[in-house]
Amino acid sequence: METKTATTTSNINTAKYPFELPPLEYDFDALEPVIDAETMKLHHDKHHQAYVDKLNEAVEKNADLQDKTLAEILSDLDSIPEDIRSAVRNNGGGHINHSMFWKIMKLNEGGKPSGDLATAIDRDFGSLDDFKTKFNDAGVKQFGSGWVFVIANGDKLEIQAMPNQDTPFHKGREPLFGNDVWEHAYYLKYNNRRPDYLKAWWDVVDWDAVAERYERLRSA
Repeated sequence: METKTATTTSNINTAKYPFELPPLEYDFDALEPVIDAETMKLHHDKHHQAYVDKLNEAVEKNADLQDKTLAEILSDLDSIPEDIRSAVRNNGGGHINHSMFWKIMKLNEGGKPSGDLATAIDRDFGSLDDFKTKFNDAGVKQFGSGWVFVIANGDKLEIQAMPNQDTPFHKGREPLFGNDVWEHAYYLKYNNRRPDYLKAWWDVVDWDAVAERYERLRSA
């Protein structure tokens, strides 16, 4: 089914409490055969919604946090009261990570990055194939649940795997893009074959969206 037009800058960067589940800007089956419709529906409507609900429940208990954006909250975890810190860290990370995730995917039919993004990938990793290999390797080696991110450090690109729903926002850095390697992201179709999922996932990376994010982040 044809993918709907999606914008690449999410309101997650400016939204404050109460946080809301962002609508999926394409149909659940838009990423098939790489990601099946049932996985997309469960992932977005159930898992992501649960992160939003639990985040709001935690932030409701602290008026000071309600005046901050989620990025501001997550970049200063030590200032969060201890009784809700873990809930905010885990569910806030789940919300902000997934809000990025939905934005950087579409069925690309073998598409590749171009322009400055392609130049940066070649410069920092040698080639697109080498970049994919290093990214996939980081995802495979991430023990248990987590994410593998690409971070734009100025012009330079870096790969970083993080556990659970941890996010580069914890260090005040917005990820360029990333892939979810929690089992709920792939298990219905790939079972325990995480490497197969990581390899197939490149066919749904929206390189145009990633390129727009790259230009915005390196100029910030």
